[in-house]
Amino acid sequence: MIDLAGAVACVTGGARGIGRATAVALVERGATVWIGDVDADAAARTAGEIGANATQLDVTDDSSVAAFHRAASADGPVAMLVNNAGIQHMGPFVDQKLTAYHQEIAVNLTGVVNGMHEFLPGMLERNHGHIVNVASMAAKVTTPGMSVYCATKYAVAALSRAVRAEIAHTDVTVTTVMPTAVHTDLTAGVTLDLLPTRQPDQIGTVIADSARSPGREVTVPKWLSPFGLLEEATPEPVMQLLKRLATRNEPPGHFDPDRRRDYLNRINR
Repeated sequence: MIDLAGAVACVTGGARGIGRATAVALVERGATVWIGDVDADAAARTAGEIGANATQLDVTDDSSVAAFHRAASADGPVAMLVNNAGIQHMGPFVDQKLTAYHQEIAVNLTGVVNGMHEFLPGMLERNHGHIVNVASMAAKVTTPGMSVYCATKYAVAALSRAVRAEIAHTDVTVTTVMPTAVHTDLTAGVTLDLLPTRQPDQIGTVIADSARSPGREVTVPKWLSPFGLLEEATPEPVMQLLKRLATRNEPPGHFDPDRRRDYLNRINR
């Protein structure tokens, strides 16, 4: 359990969306917040608007993650790390460029590995700290058209579970947060009207609250928790039918290219 009042907290991918909402929730609880984002200008704007600190961060580069840690540590030992940075490419698996998948794996999975590997040793040495790894319900329920995204989020959940077992004898905690679809740039152009969607601030509140009540795997909303077991127990042809119905029989990963263009241009720089 972490008392956020006066604590140093770091959020990756903190300039927009869930990351920004999390930083706001942490600031409201009295934390000294550092946000890192590959878009340095956006990070600086967000930090100025919410009363946080910012630095440029490329989570795929371990030296950049180490520099982020050093910058935040100038305000004191980091008590909380939120590994939030993530991207999503959509469409049939065979239609995507391999470089896009490598990028997705590097940000969504390698970024979490880099963050945990950099921040966890100090937390263990102090026997005090909390890490939140932002995964997705895609870690529990696979979705056609998001194959590699699902794989990275499943891997983040497994990584978190394994590390939790390794450090269970300590007071350092690791929570995996698995949101449903959230209205952010990441879902731009995607039809979400048949899904139980949430807003970024709802996820940010859950993440910030986990400092005082660190669950292991937290789905948002909570009632989605059994759906992973449902996918495992249901015959695959039946699940495929249900998923087609849920997406109104659209092609895998269907999206509106005009509404998604700005997001894709940004992550493909």
